[in-house]
This record gives sequence, structure tokens and C-alpha cells, in this order.
Amino acid sequence: MKAIVCTTYGPPEVLQLQEVEKPTPKDNEVLIKVHAAIVGPADCAFRKGVPFIVKILYGFKKPKYSIMGVELAGEIEAVGKDVKSLKIGDQVFGMSVDTFGAYAEYKCLPEDKPLVTKPANLTYEEAAGVCDGATTALTFLRDKAQLQRGQKVLINGASGSVGTFAVQLAKYFGAEVTGVCSTTNLELVKSLGADKAIDYTKDDFTKTGQTYDVIFDAVGKSSFSRCKGSLTQKGVYLSTVPTLSIVIEMLWTWKSKGKKAIFAAAGLEQNKENLNFLKGLAEEGQIKSIIDRRYPLEQIVEAHRYAEKGHKKGNVVITVGHRDKS
Repeated sequence: MKAIVCTTYGPPEVLQLQEVEKPTPKDNEVLIKVHAAIVGPADCAFRKGVPFIVKILYGFKKPKYSIMGVELAGEIEAVGKDVKSLKIGDQVFGMSVDTFGAYAEYKCLPEDKPLVTKPANLTYEEAAGVCDGATTALTFLRDKAQLQRGQKVLINGASGSVGTFAVQLAKYFGAEVTGVCSTTNLELVKSLGADKAIDYTKDDFTKTGQTYDVIFDAVGKSSFSRCKGSLTQKGVYLSTVPTLSIVIEMLWTWKSKGKKAIFAAAGLEQNKENLNFLKGLAEEGQIKSIIDRRYPLEQIVEAHRYAEKGHKKGNVVITVGHRDKS
């Protein structure tokens, strides 16, 4: 099968299209014929080995898993003898957080991993997008911030993969939402439900005098110290990027009864329950994937180059073709 192989950390060019052996599912696994995968900031970080925590978790000298890619959507082609909840022909979407491997024509995953049947009203590409941004936004807003109806939340980077879903989920949970983005994305963010949109090229949200119960930095471009004055007395600052400063700020505010800084490795906290919850919202039309660009598997280098520029709207999707066309 075709797969994107990465044997060393570095720029997008370290990603190489190669022929590798097609996997065979173990007794508790399903074999997924992959149709779509995602390229996001985390994928670029895994490829570069930056920040340093990536190397601690996934290989110090070189990537522990040579085939990268976490989020995927596809069709089950084979099942192990112990698999009960999924069957051949099921259209599924999910995440391979432990072993990666989504940048390939086929991927095996254990039945109990974050993997569920795809909503009929979503394409493979849209379903893969839900795995990327929506799971992260859900973990931060519902679980870490415990967002409540009527609270005020500001989302920095509201037009990215995490940000677009964060706007939608925050509105679903009943919050008053302010999105921060560039001029060209103001209308997009408003169309997703934001009550207000701030153009960061013209205004600094930390200097408007407004305060928020939750500030969710979905792109890691701010800091707790900078945003502290814009938080309410018991406000929470959330960041998706594991910088040294956010770790120190978390420890500093951990037992505080006032303002807090929080980071979480959201990908490692995903499960079937989260995906099924998001599946239900997608089926109801409460959330939708925003797809910026699509690239075939063979253009993975170009996809990574584009994604790491940091200006994408929603998701960058990898489409995986199959030679048998089945």
C-alpha cells in the first residue's frame, strides 16, 4: 500500500511517499480503508519534533512511528475475530493517537479506541475534520473550563480548525462568544455563531476593557500573563500549545481560588464517548467542519507547508485515493 513515511525530524520534505506492507488486523482490531486524513498544527509539530515534549513522547532521536497522521475517516475492510461493535462495510471516523498511521491507504485500530461510525450526513473529509478540531475544543471548553450557560468566552484563533469548532460548541453550551481572527475571516467566524468578532490586525482584545469567564487561546499566540487582566475574578485561560510558560503558569495557579491557566494534551484524552457526542451534534447540524484546502496523499509536503503557515481556515484535508477504486 501507499503511505507517507517519516524517518527523521525536519521540514515538510522529510515526508516521503513509499510502498509499505498492508497491515493485517489483530483479533481485537479492524482494518480501515482510509479515505481522508488531516494536517494540522499538531501534525507539523510531530514532524518537526518541536516543542521538545514531542520527542519525549514520540521518539528522542527520530519519530517512534514512521507513518504519521492521527485523524482519519474511511471504511472497514476487515475485522479481527473478537471485534463485536463494528463490521465490514461500516463507514467510520476516529483517531490513532497512540501509534499514528493515518497517512496511508490502510490503518488498523483496536475496536476500543476512539473510533465510531460516521454520520450519514457527513463526507469522509468532514468527519475527519470533526476528529481534529472538535475533539480538542470539546475537551478544553466542556471538561477543563466547565463552560456554563451565560458565561462569556473569548476564542483566540477562531477561524482555525480548533477555533471554528470552539465557536460552535461554545454557542451550543449557551455561552456568549467573542471570536478573534484576521480581517478576511470575520464573516466566517460570525457565520459560525460568534456574537462578536475582533479583528486582531486592528484591535488588541486585551486592551478593550472587556472581561471574560474563559479565554481559549486555540493557536497558542497569547499567554496567561497577557490575558490575566481580561479574565473575570475566577476566569480561566486555556492554551492548546505546551509552552514552558503555560506549564509554569499552570503550576503557579493550580491551587488558586482565582484566575487559572490550563493546558491539556487533548488528543490523549479522547474516547468513544466524546466522538459519539460530537457525532450526535453533527447529525443534528449543531456543528460543521470548515475545510480550507484538500490535497491528495501524494501532495503531503505541500499540505504541510500550507498548514504550518498558520493562516488556514478550519481544516486541511488529505484525500486518500485507492488504486482498486472500490
